[in-house]
Amino acid sequence: MPKTPKNTVLLIANGDLRQSANATCWAAQAEMEKTLTSALADLGYKLVRAHPYKKDVKHGFISSQKEGMEVFATIDPDAPLIVAEAVWQYSHHILHGLISHRGPILTVANWSGTWPGLVGMLNLNGSLTKAGVKYSTLWSDNFDDSYFLDGFSTWLKTGVTKHKITHVKPLAKTAVPAKAKALAKKIADELRVKKSIMGVFDEGCMGMYNSIIPDELLFQTGVYKERLSQSALYYSATQVSDEDAQAVFSWYKKKGLKFHFGKDEATELTEAQVIWQCKTYIAAVRIADDFGAETIGIQYQQGLKDLLPASDLVEGTLNNSDRPPVKNAAGKVVRAGEPIPHFNEVDECAGLDGLFTYRVHKALGQPVENTLHDLRWGAFDESGTTDEYVWVFLISGSAPPAHHIGGWACSDSMRQPSMYFRLGGGTLRGIAKVGEIIWSRVFVEGGKLKMDLGRAKVIALPQAETDRRWKLTTVQWPIMHAVTYGVNRDQMMARHKSNHIQVVYAKNAKDADLALYTKAQLAAELGLEVSLCGTKADGSAF
Repeated sequence: MPKTPKNTVLLIANGDLRQSANATCWAAQAEMEKTLTSALADLGYKLVRAHPYKKDVKHGFISSQKEGMEVFATIDPDAPLIVAEAVWQYSHHILHGLISHRGPILTVANWSGTWPGLVGMLNLNGSLTKAGVKYSTLWSDNFDDSYFLDGFSTWLKTGVTKHKITHVKPLAKTAVPAKAKALAKKIADELRVKKSIMGVFDEGCMGMYNSIIPDELLFQTGVYKERLSQSALYYSATQVSDEDAQAVFSWYKKKGLKFHFGKDEATELTEAQVIWQCKTYIAAVRIADDFGAETIGIQYQQGLKDLLPASDLVEGTLNNSDRPPVKNAAGKVVRAGEPIPHFNEVDECAGLDGLFTYRVHKALGQPVENTLHDLRWGAFDESGTTDEYVWVFLISGSAPPAHHIGGWACSDSMRQPSMYFRLGGGTLRGIAKVGEIIWSRVFVEGGKLKMDLGRAKVIALPQAETDRRWKLTTVQWPIMHAVTYGVNRDQMMARHKSNHIQVVYAKNAKDADLALYTKAQLAAELGLEVSLCGTKADGSAF
């Protein structure tokens, strides 16, 4: 293969496996690449695309692992390489090539909620981190700010861009309260002796290599995988009676959950779609009971997407203590009054985190409902209600109504976007209530399980500002307005190793601090390398 000329940088664009998403999002990617090309030209460099636009499918994304290998077979392995992302992408399409690439690698995303390049890049970054690949990363609104340009210029000259992460403090250098230590040890001892089962409905959703925990790393935590097939979930759903499904549907309606029904199956939510979701919920509960799974994760986006409506209503319901009762084969209601912690997109790192969170919060008498969200986007409040930077935490599934203002009665269900969800299905949408939360993330780096934790608050914004943020992201999904304590935008982006972030409420700031310390200590007891990020609510250090 030919060597890349001096002052030339190669660019690749990774995309979705779903061609409808790639075609829809291509215009945003093309505009981003145009802007990057101009930025490089101003710095005396030429940006060259390493693979062509494909007229037959109307986009220029790499859309499979096979295609990715074909592209990398033609790339100079020593060339400086930019992975530019304005969209959601499947990391495994290109991970193989980045692992063997010898030249400097830079991942770049546009700072946009509408076009989910940020979550795509964060997933790729987490995957590269787990794989031990050296890379640099940058992000920008318009690729013309000093933070981006300075970092970009440094990478072009040195092949490396570094960010300040002084907000990160090892737990080992923190004074953990005695109460937190004692409770963490008790829970850790229980897990070591009695152990726990994580039900995994097919691994590796959407190529998220970073979301798979190697079994040998999981063993030390006392948690073991039960590998389940989504085909079994589908079959079990087909065996649920219409009567049982109607009972769940009636339960939703009595609770006040509002369904936005229409008549067109292709574009609107229908009752038939929701009935299938009710059947999937019942099937998931029964399978969890049959296998003794404390927590379960449904992949959905591959496999089930061609068989059933979306799993998101199912997922949020599972994560709620107040949920429709489901009886097992013996006629006993399964885990009455308790959630069955679910990890969206079968993200096992979120699953382990959710299990730890449930155990700790139950022992402390704190709210047990927890979920992952996408670290979707963030911006300052345009309404002027606050001068703080407000993150948009947003996810298609798993968010429990206990997190929403007004619970079930103020939550609603809208049809999932047809671009991603061909067979429809309803979401479980709401606006997150005001309160103190703990955020966290489990990840793999250097062959070790690690965990970052921090504190934040959820604030209320005027409805007009909430609607603006919804319209700029995905209006069908539940939203959380989060303000992280002592962690700014660029620090979060520089450190975070996933598109997902785990969140849970506590009754007040003092209780949230204790819960954070306890979960952090529990993770450390079980062999994870733990760091605390940012500050407490009052600005004091951990």
